[in-house]
This record gives sequence, C-alpha cells and structure tokens, in this order.
Amino acid sequence: MPTDIARAYQSGAPDAYGNPPERQTADDGGYQCRHCLTIIPPGSDMLLVAHRPFDALDAYAETGPIFVCADSCNGYGSQPEVPPTLRASPDFLIKAYGRDDRIIYGTGAITPATQIETRAAELFANPDVAYLHVRSSRNNCYQARIDRD
Repeated sequence: MPTDIARAYQSGAPDAYGNPPERQTADDGGYQCRHCLTIIPPGSDMLLVAHRPFDALDAYAETGPIFVCADSCNGYGSQPEVPPTLRASPDFLIKAYGRDDRIIYGTGAITPATQIETRAAELFANPDVAYLHVRSSRNNCYQARIDRD
C-alpha cells in the first residue's frame, strides 16, 4: 500500500466505504499491516478499514477488509524479494491485471507460497499484464501488489 494512503488512514481519513478507520488492539491472530507488510505485534493498536486498491470504481474494483498499523510505520516499498509474511501461508491466490485495471481472465490461480516468484515471472511473460494482486487463498483478503519491473 502506498505510504500516502496508509498515512491518510492513520490520520483518520475515511475508508473506501466512507467510514472512519476502526481502531482495534492486535491479539496473537497474526494481523498483517498492508503498508509495512509485517505482523502487527500483539497488544499494538491497529486499524481495520475497507480498502479498494484501485483508482477507479468499476465492476473489477474489489474492496475488502485490511489491517494497518495505527501508528506511522515504514512502507515495504519496492523490493525484489517476496515479503516474509507471504511465506506465512502455504498458498495464495494470484491474479493478473491489465493497464485498464481489469482482471486478465485465466490468470487467477492458487499458488504455493514457494512458487510466487515463478508464477509472477510466468504471468509477466504476457506483455498485457501490468501488475498482479496477491490475495489470501482462504478468505480472498488483499495481501499485496506486485508490479512489472
């Protein structure tokens, strides 16, 4: 998640549905901040928001619940390696999107966590793929975006 969006939520800006961020205290449930991509430590404050990782509103612009550190945190940013939190689950749903922010049909697949890089390379071999979304294979929660280099 871009830092400007995380900071907006951390400052109380409304989420995708116009609601203020819901402040909660993390237990040991393994809540991942979608900005720093780390597990929020038990006892720390976190924000629950409805997040839409798309600029435009259309039928493909999925919205879902995410957690963000309540206090300012450093974004994960552009790094070539897969974040450690994307190794915490055995598998993930990976879907490819075009420059028009629409799903490229036939690209969605449950992918073992150990194969994320391989699957990303396969999908990016298609020049029509602009970016990928990584989602939970268990509950479809948005995890991360992988951009073409």
